[in-house]
Amino acid sequence: MAWFTRKTGVQMSRVGFIPWALFIVAVPLFLITASVTWAFNSPGLYNDGFEKYSISRITGITNSDLRQVGADIRSYINSSDEPMDIQTSIFGAEQDLFNAKEIAHMKDVKTLVRGVYVLALGSAAYLLVMILVGFIRQGRLFTPLLAKRLALGGGLTLAMLALFGAVAAFGFDSLFIKFHEISFANDFWQLDPRTDYLVRIFPDNFWFDATVWVAVKAVVGALVITVASSSYLVYRRYSSWQEMMHSLRRTG
Repeated sequence: MAWFTRKTGVQMSRVGFIPWALFIVAVPLFLITASVTWAFNSPGLYNDGFEKYSISRITGITNSDLRQVGADIRSYINSSDEPMDIQTSIFGAEQDLFNAKEIAHMKDVKTLVRGVYVLALGSAAYLLVMILVGFIRQGRLFTPLLAKRLALGGGLTLAMLALFGAVAAFGFDSLFIKFHEISFANDFWQLDPRTDYLVRIFPDNFWFDATVWVAVKAVVGALVITVASSSYLVYRRYSSWQEMMHSLRRTG
């Protein structure tokens, strides 16, 4: 009977560990997917890329029209409209911007981005629910436990991004291709920059910059969480040490 009780206790402990392990994993999941969501919906990221890589000169689309194209793409991704239908003026002639293959690829991209949205919302909801449950069950005693778990989540985020950065630094192009091979079940993403405007408007260097943009935002978020949580834990330990020393002086 005692053996059964001990075994049950260990099993319950493991079961209790799993939700908080998932909580720690949910921190980088939220930070990264939220940053990707921000990137896909950031007009500044699009417009800066258009200007940096002289897309207007390369494509014959004016900067103002490029900004509108970017807005139309964001609108398409965030709507239920199908298929994507974008016209613009190219060297003064109004025409459809994307061909059938590009439109098919953007439908796949839309599905992928919507999946990122779901992960961002799901991870945020999980984090909030677990925090709420922790405070309901433990009250103020939960604060240091929360700080420790957030610090671990922030540290995990930084470690993951550092590893990704190291890999990307030695072969971003290969990593980018592998991402497409894993993410898409067809070859619609294999476009020709000589004829396909999707890759002329968004060249590989644009996606490198966008990846750095996402990583920086996620790193900043992770640093804020890690530093704030760790600072609280250090302050709490220091306060406990001061109280202990004060008690020793009084008893001495």
